[in-house]
Amino acid sequence: MWTLAISAAWLAAGPPPTETKSFLDRNCVACHRPGTPPAGIDLTSLDFDLDNAETVRRWVRVHDAVRGGSMPPGGKGVPEPARSAFLNTIREPLIAHQNAKAATHGRSVLRRLNRYEYENTVRELLGAPWLQLRDSLPEDGLVARFNKSGQALDISHVQMARYMEAAEQSLRLALDSAAAPSKVERHYARDQFRFQRRMRYDQFNGSPERANIPLIGDQTVPEIIENRDAPFSVGPADPKTRELEAMGVPASNFNGSEYYWDKYKAPVGGRYKLRISSYSIWIHTTYFQRGGFSHWRPNRKSSEKGRTVEPVTIYALRPGGERRKLGSFDVTPEPAVYEVEGDLLPGEMILPDAARLFRSRPGFVGSPDATEAGMPGVAFRWMEAEGPLPGPKVDLVDGEPERLLRNFMTRAYRRPVREAEFARYAKILRERLPQGKKEALISVYTAVLCSPGFLYLDEQPGALSPHALAARLSYFLWNSPPDAELLNVAAKGTLAQPAVLRAQTDRLLSDPRSRRFTDAFLDYWLDLRKLPDTTPDVTLYPEYYLDDLLTESAQAETQSFFHHLIERNLPARLLIDADFTMLNSHLARHYGLPKVDGVALRKTALPPDSVRGGLLTQASVLKITANGTTTSPVLRGVWILERIIGEPPPPPPPSVPGLEPDTRGATTIREQLEKHRAVVSCAACHAKIDPPGFALEGFDVLGGERTRYRSTDEGEPVAGLGKNGHAFAFKLSKPVDASGRLATGEEFSGIRDFKKLLLRDERKIARSMVTQFVTYATGAPPSFADRAEIDRLTDAAAGESYGLRSLIHRVVQSKLFTHK
Repeated sequence: MWTLAISAAWLAAGPPPTETKSFLDRNCVACHRPGTPPAGIDLTSLDFDLDNAETVRRWVRVHDAVRGGSMPPGGKGVPEPARSAFLNTIREPLIAHQNAKAATHGRSVLRRLNRYEYENTVRELLGAPWLQLRDSLPEDGLVARFNKSGQALDISHVQMARYMEAAEQSLRLALDSAAAPSKVERHYARDQFRFQRRMRYDQFNGSPERANIPLIGDQTVPEIIENRDAPFSVGPADPKTRELEAMGVPASNFNGSEYYWDKYKAPVGGRYKLRISSYSIWIHTTYFQRGGFSHWRPNRKSSEKGRTVEPVTIYALRPGGERRKLGSFDVTPEPAVYEVEGDLLPGEMILPDAARLFRSRPGFVGSPDATEAGMPGVAFRWMEAEGPLPGPKVDLVDGEPERLLRNFMTRAYRRPVREAEFARYAKILRERLPQGKKEALISVYTAVLCSPGFLYLDEQPGALSPHALAARLSYFLWNSPPDAELLNVAAKGTLAQPAVLRAQTDRLLSDPRSRRFTDAFLDYWLDLRKLPDTTPDVTLYPEYYLDDLLTESAQAETQSFFHHLIERNLPARLLIDADFTMLNSHLARHYGLPKVDGVALRKTALPPDSVRGGLLTQASVLKITANGTTTSPVLRGVWILERIIGEPPPPPPPSVPGLEPDTRGATTIREQLEKHRAVVSCAACHAKIDPPGFALEGFDVLGGERTRYRSTDEGEPVAGLGKNGHAFAFKLSKPVDASGRLATGEEFSGIRDFKKLLLRDERKIARSMVTQFVTYATGAPPSFADRAEIDRLTDAAAGESYGLRSLIHRVVQSKLFTHK
């Protein structure tokens, strides 16, 4: 038996221990030899350099394969005592080496703030929660899929230049906003050029489906349409009529021909309250025939009171065309004023979108919303913007300069400022004061915001200092710096006490700022940030193409669901299957569930036989794990193993090409994979990867249920119009088979059976979540030496049904969290 007393011999690079090599020679090297060894591991040349991360990764794979019985194949021919002894020859030196390294240097390495943390920290420091900084900074590197590790968060000269630019710009924007008076501006839709442009036909707008409709109340005004010289508005001479004027829209917005309030531009950055007068209308239709197509189209000369409730989304629109969602509401046939509060940058305009209505694209043949009975539309009267609204008061330039600088540095550094640090920046301040107090302070504040004390977390090996622990806690659960209460507790030196740390953890989790944690965590754990990266194929999925409301609702469903689990400390098993989810009208229709009214998400019970419930069948996850055109059981299977089960497969051999999906419909992905799995070097991994992916084959690229694949060539034609107004061109091809057999032998016929199999081991799901939380919270994925602690934390929450909030508490109380 190996003992830790001689572990120092293992800390140096060299060949594997004799006992280790003997076991490998007897059982493994016959296959794992030079040439094309299984899994790409040549055990004849693998040294024991435990300072080499790749070498350690390979030895961990060997350990896990032997422990799990997959190596030697089937675990045959190896007596249990020999197996255990061999595992110890790997396990004990690995643990000893990693523990020694952690004791000297810490588990995690020095790291800077990532883009999320930088943006939130600058916002709070300047009292400007409306600042948009994240996208102006370079992308953060990733380790174990998270943007929290110092190993990937380096700083280049490009990054420093961006920091300097962002810091100075933020300071000037914040000071401008603080000095600007709040005011109310009203702008009528009939006065806006972008509403007018879509009212009269031109080279960009030659169809009534794309044209706005002038209204008085719910009645059209044909003379304005027919007479190009007719005024768009009666103007202020007739205020009663003026208040009834509106612009009706039969379609949602699309790039290149938007309707928006272009005569309003936010004067300064800040929080604004928007009031929008709007209602739904019903547009009469006429029958139209041309070029072999016949359909109903809007009659712009005849309308009546609305018959539907329509969701409207409000965006901030930048001059360059970028849009950012501010909020949404439902408009009814009765005219009303709707309020949305949102953050605006200087120069941004307000763009409304009648989001459910079709979105015409060039070459369209009609609106899927139009019938003989008519078609829905939305009318806009006016928009009022009030702001900038009063925000948190932060003294940046009012007061004695050196006192202001010291206060600023204390808050920026999230700890007491050392005198040598203060002296360095006070010297810069004094040198710049002849330029004027404001400019001098902006210069020195910019320097502070580019300094290591601000950009880096102050953590030293061993137990974290009270202020470092406070920062780690707040950047874990808020993605932003500690607030005054947390800093006061740190200053008292009591934060590390278990009861105090638990109380502060609960306080932070119960604060609205915890959404910064859950949303950012999901952005990387589940890759929610990649939702906009793929667009449903215009031919194969025309009903999803351009449906921003569906994508936004899918993202919000997952965010709200996960936040609810933590808020209520619900069991980790609900990540796999739950009897509820968060729905609005659009998602309920997409899922084929009973009707839900309104655009707002709410917790909704699912029918007992529903396939929904849990993350795996949410539209966001199913979209992220597809490419917009086809689905791949391999990609989805790897995703489930990595993110949910916590058993990531090894990377594929570099010599094996990936599968190219057949969109023609001649073969299914299962048929292609059967040939792929015939390759010996691929079979073992695909036996684990493919079954979870097969379980999700009953769902298409945006999570709709399906029983047959879609194709471009072979199959049964389908009639209909997509959201873009183009006729369906896809065909229904071969049947979908969502059955499979796990590597352990259990069979399933579809997603319901697969969920049940996963839930036979709830602990595995909880342990995977502990691993994710530790990685995100500490900036370091659990090492081989941390496995025992991960097991202990998981088991400690078993009596609380592995509640997600309980798992977070266990992580925060652990040495993994409270020590560097």
